[in-house]
Amino acid sequence: MPAYRRLQVDERRRRLLELGAELFTRHAYADLSMAAIAREAGISKALLYHYFPSKQAYFVATLERQAAEVAALIEIDASLPPVEQLTRALDAFLGWVEVNAEGYGKLLEGATTHAEVRELVDQVRAGTADRILAGLVPDGPAPPPLRAAVHGWLWFMDGALMDWLRHRDIERPQLLGLLLGTLLGAVTASGTPGLAERLGAAG
Repeated sequence: MPAYRRLQVDERRRRLLELGAELFTRHAYADLSMAAIAREAGISKALLYHYFPSKQAYFVATLERQAAEVAALIEIDASLPPVEQLTRALDAFLGWVEVNAEGYGKLLEGATTHAEVRELVDQVRAGTADRILAGLVPDGPAPPPLRAAVHGWLWFMDGALMDWLRHRDIERPQLLGLLLGTLLGAVTASGTPGLAERLGAAG
């Protein structure tokens, strides 16, 4: 493909992904169709299908783009103590959620009603759990109680974020402290040998 043509294709895809982030913020996943998206983009439905074979593929692509943005924000120096890594990464993530509150809220709500969205959220949650566990037990694998504690905490975090976005009566530093405290409590309660001492020394 000629270079100028490649640039045209990349630019249109970029614009479609930007539009997708906006549309999935303003509308619930179930309320959008490929025909409606094409109308918003000012292109034919056939051209939209050329770039994305389905609404799910389009949604996934918009999430991947946002996930890359979040990953860049929470990239932390691996040489830092585990607690400091968690604190910085979680604070950066809360800042992103705060800026993208409406879209993130719709994403979590959609995960409770639509299998496609739930599958995507579950994939992100599993990847996040793996990342936390790798930081806590770098030599791995994590003991089953610790694995259960981290996975359970991620569900707790979703609930706390939904409450925060709905009521907005908790300051961000308070929420950060709540989430860190419950995570450290959960991993300590898992009884993983040496982990409590390691986290205590790091903090």
